[in-house]
Amino acid sequence: MLVYGRNVSRDLLKKKKKIKKVILQDNFDDKDLISLIEKNGLVPQYKSKREIDRLANGVHQGIILDIPDYQYKSLDEVVSNSSFLVILDHLEDPHNLGAIIRTCEAAGVDGIILPKDRQVQINSTVMKTSVGTLDNVNIASVVNISNTIDRLKDEGFWIVGTALENSVDYREIDYSGKIALIIGNEGSGMTNLVTKKCDFIAKIPMYGTTNSLNASVAAGIMIYEVIRNRK
Repeated sequence: MLVYGRNVSRDLLKKKKKIKKVILQDNFDDKDLISLIEKNGLVPQYKSKREIDRLANGVHQGIILDIPDYQYKSLDEVVSNSSFLVILDHLEDPHNLGAIIRTCEAAGVDGIILPKDRQVQINSTVMKTSVGTLDNVNIASVVNISNTIDRLKDEGFWIVGTALENSVDYREIDYSGKIALIIGNEGSGMTNLVTKKCDFIAKIPMYGTTNSLNASVAAGIMIYEVIRNRK
């Protein structure tokens, strides 16, 4: 997996993560990063801006790291000893996923579950947006969200979905038990099957002209409401 940008590169180099290759733009002059590259025993390849532009799908700031693909946890590892999980129901925007991972880490959420198909996976944009928090969050990628919800119910979890229709104010729900919070797709929300499996469906009231919130913003509000109620 290629990751790029100075902040995420600095974080990976400081943590001494396995890095297969370093690519720098000609005349790259960040002495701190060059020093970290040398301390990690790496010999960078230098390329022109045009060549790096072709490799990076975004703002690279003159540096690209080639690292192993992200290794997901098993569902058993994520569910074990957990009492608050976040389930993502087919998100498409890597920036939303990265922001949600960062919020989950900050709030102390036990783990994240996402589907393998029709869902953005951990990539360079997600890693960059999550700002070095991936190592501190347990994330499982599962084949079937519906079956996973059934298992969580067997484990004593209450399933809380998010939607504007047929829902109650998110502040009226009791979050004191084991909670699995579902955040739906940015455009279409939760799938019908997932919606039917929810024990509660929460809504965040809209008081202005906007009728919905960005998925990562909604997730942040819901996550901290759960945390607030569990103290």
